[in-house]
Amino acid sequence: MFLCCEPQGRLFPVSAVADLDVLRRRLVDLGSVVVAFSGGADSAFLAWVAHDTLGGDRALAVTAVSPSLPEAERAGCAALAAAWGLSWREVVTDELDSPDYARNDGDRCYWCKDALLTAVTPVAAARGATVCLGVNVDDLSDHRPGQRAAAERGAVFPLVDAGFAKSDVREASKALGLVTWNKPAAACLASRLPYGTAVTLGRLASVERAEAALRGLGFTELRVRHHGEVARIEVPELDLDTVLAKREAVLAGVREAGYRWVALDLAGLRSGGFNQLLT
Repeated sequence: MFLCCEPQGRLFPVSAVADLDVLRRRLVDLGSVVVAFSGGADSAFLAWVAHDTLGGDRALAVTAVSPSLPEAERAGCAALAAAWGLSWREVVTDELDSPDYARNDGDRCYWCKDALLTAVTPVAAARGATVCLGVNVDDLSDHRPGQRAAAERGAVFPLVDAGFAKSDVREASKALGLVTWNKPAAACLASRLPYGTAVTLGRLASVERAEAALRGLGFTELRVRHHGEVARIEVPELDLDTVLAKREAVLAGVREAGYRWVALDLAGLRSGGFNQLLT
């Protein structure tokens, strides 16, 4: 075991080696869990293992629904839950009603997780369960104020406890035959807005429509960063030429989403790119 320091200074004990048996034992120790299930590789892996370890009576997957969750991701959660036989439900979160969230400063994710815990904690309390988030070891080194909000509200991070980094989650998911093992990393739509640009329904909808148009053209890993009337497209470096080859269709799809200008970021896809401005 070693200690890993999360950006706000909180120390988390982290296993040196990812261990599925350790993860299962941690879940058994918790007894009953509610897993915040966004459908991404991490939360999907945790939800599956929790269900496989504890059963549907003691493991519930919960998806938080709000305008910051793309409809395609919401549908994906429902499809996975059905395919895997998970005990699953949705809860509605209202982070956009909070001025602290909507102003979109460096602590936006704090208020997002605060809204999530406000919605999920009563569900867990009714079951005598602990809220679990799919935070992995790699997440501890990024600007993730949501981790602080979750910890303050009593949520736990079983993947961190068992030493799982993102690569470990993918490797274990593949070994278990989970279709999410190679799912591209995703983030809420609000993460596409630069800090200081207020989060609004209209802006989230524009980003969602633009990204859906690009996925319809075959791009699986991408971000559309919102800069007023400008959409800045991030794709992996290997896909840059493909964007140019599909230039007319890309322009049409993104402009249809409400953007006047379309820019291609030659630096490529960078998860959490706006966080670099905070360091």
